[in-house]
Amino acid sequence: MAQIPVTVEGKRKLQEALAVLEVERPKIAAAIAEARERGDLKENAEYHAARELQGLNNAKIAELKSKIGHSVVVDESMIDTSTVAFGASLELEDLDDGSVEEWQLVGEGEDDPLENKILTSSPMGQALIGHVQGDEVSVAAPMGELRFKIIGISYS
Repeated sequence: MAQIPVTVEGKRKLQEALAVLEVERPKIAAAIAEARERGDLKENAEYHAARELQGLNNAKIAELKSKIGHSVVVDESMIDTSTVAFGASLELEDLDDGSVEEWQLVGEGEDDPLENKILTSSPMGQALIGHVQGDEVSVAAPMGELRFKIIGISYS
């Protein structure tokens, strides 16, 4: 896995999510032990549900540990603010309908499409990186090509 750019806040969020999942581990193990005591495991739905939950929890823990291990906190003072890069807040005009939206390019743990925060590693993030104000950008999407014009770039 390649290095994953994150802010200090993004890394903290990843670590908090990991801590929550690790607290759940002993609770899930206790639920499995309790269900096991109830007898026949072949027909014990509680046992199978707890085992499935344990597998999902362990998979999420492994994924978060990998992300944290590969994350690199970006020194935002070193970013070229004349182009679209990690941490940029963008004002984009949709060239198909003329609507204007604001988006921010963020790292792992900070993405939230409902708040218009997208990963720099996403297809849209990758299409925008390196462009300057006034550029027109096309993004391949499942529903077809999306076309935007970069109206503004800012950094907080």
